[in-house]
Amino acid sequence: MAIELKVPTVGESITEVQIGEWLKAEGDSVSHDEIIVKIETDKVTVDFTAPSDGVLSRIVVKKGQTAAVGDIIGYIEEGAAAAPKPKAAEAAPAQPALPEPPPVKAAPPAPAQEERPKSVRPSIPPQGFARVMPSARRALKERGLSPDDVEATGPGGRVLKEDVDRLKEKPAARPAAPSNTDRAEEIVPMSPFRKRIAERLVQSQQTAALLTTFNEVDMGAVMELRKIHQEAFLEKYGIKLGFMSFFVKATIEALKLIPSVNGEIRGNDVVYKNYFDIGVAVGGGKGLAVPVIRNAERLSFAEVEQTIADFGKRAKDNKLELHELQGGTFTISNGGIYGSMMSTPIVNPPQSGILGLHAIQDRPMAVKGQVVIRPMMYIALTYDHRLVDGREAVTFLKRIKQCMEEPARILLEV
Repeated sequence: MAIELKVPTVGESITEVQIGEWLKAEGDSVSHDEIIVKIETDKVTVDFTAPSDGVLSRIVVKKGQTAAVGDIIGYIEEGAAAAPKPKAAEAAPAQPALPEPPPVKAAPPAPAQEERPKSVRPSIPPQGFARVMPSARRALKERGLSPDDVEATGPGGRVLKEDVDRLKEKPAARPAAPSNTDRAEEIVPMSPFRKRIAERLVQSQQTAALLTTFNEVDMGAVMELRKIHQEAFLEKYGIKLGFMSFFVKATIEALKLIPSVNGEIRGNDVVYKNYFDIGVAVGGGKGLAVPVIRNAERLSFAEVEQTIADFGKRAKDNKLELHELQGGTFTISNGGIYGSMMSTPIVNPPQSGILGLHAIQDRPMAVKGQVVIRPMMYIALTYDHRLVDGREAVTFLKRIKQCMEEPARILLEV
């Protein structure tokens, strides 16, 4: 009996999906709950599993094509077995050896005939082996030619200097034109995930009054703190103490100080949120994903690090779930891990702000009248100027700077 494979419901607002890679081909056996195809949405990739044992008898929707929720994308023949693959032909049995034929006696040699003298004609060597006269050899060398490039007119096929003089200068070789394969183009459909990113970025640019302000942070205090407690932290929690947990905690302190950065414009109203769901941008298999740390203000440093590490691992395997990518009151994007020195991140609507982190670089700084080398990082805040004023944006970054350069402020909340 044929079983229909229908696109499942993958989210409340998702009505269309794109078919990803088919892990099974037509005619392959499948087992119950075995993944047979990847279904891509604008947020996550969903594994479609076989509803029963059988054979994938037909694929209706190919890779890269779109389908609506409920559409049939293939069929499984329940209980059927895959056709056995043809085996290599067995080696034919060895044929019995035929008897060797009797040896043939050689015919007696013919009587020697009287040899007659033959006239010998001087042979003209082929062009490639022409003899080159010394003067012609010098002329060929000066012009970068070979004997094959000239027509020999001398006796016995010799190349004369006059033969070389009759030739024009050898033209320089032209570079070969690029072949069509060097300029080949590949056209692939844009994934729903990339489409959604493009839509939201354009929406952010068109609907919000975006502005970016910058500051710089001396990372020396945090780096020293990590150096002192890294071993004990790793032993107790099984994960390294990174910079992101400090920035998440410092951001929460700044959001408490400037609540408008944690708010959003909803119609003609401003919504201020008294909770802190921090989105953290992580690189995934399909691109940049922004899973959300729920109620980050209630988590410890270790819990923040563990959550981010789990997000990063599952993002690379396209295992993030839909609800983990929804919501969020503020976003942190760390381009520094890729070497970025400075950038202007784009706000993720309907949020009103995003913090951009960058690479740490040793730079000469004036400290208490002395020029010293300090590990510095540029930080950037892009914000919606409709809701956040410039003074508030600068104050927000100054608060993060204070908390990072004096980490005790995070614990004391001062």
